Amino acid sequence: MDDTGVVAGPASGRSSHIHRLRGLVGTGFLATLAAMAATTLAAALAQAIGVDFEIPDGGETIPLSGFAVVTGFFSVVGTAIAVALLRWSARPATRFVWTAVSLTAISLVPPLLSGANTATTTALLGLHLIPAAVMIPALTRSLRTRTD
Repeated sequence: MDDTGVVAGPASGRSSHIHRLRGLVGTGFLATLAAMAATTLAAALAQAIGVDFEIPDGGETIPLSGFAVVTGFFSVVGTAIAVALLRWSARPATRFVWTAVSLTAISLVPPLLSGANTATTTALLGLHLIPAAVMIPALTRSLRTRTD
């Protein structure tokens, strides 16, 4: 009897799928930490050169911890989108890039409408692009290696 032609059963495909998801989630976790650190550092540097991050509507200043929390939250959302696309899309990397770039572009609107001074608005726009520059390439690369 020749067992070399045995085809893997459903359990094998399932463990492969779980392995791909775990790898993507791990990449997303590390990229989230990197995005949080980079954004918070950039916000601290902006504050050091005089950006006040005061939003006129409430007169409150955005704290550095706020940048970390919001970046972390939306980075986790981006990772969840990547996981969903890996699970349900035939072309997850391509779809992820289009989705993430579109959502990043939409995220640039609130700083423009906030009524903050020019320095704060410019800094906020840059601080929206930093996590995108970390998360989008990391998750796209991870999606490509898991579907090729």
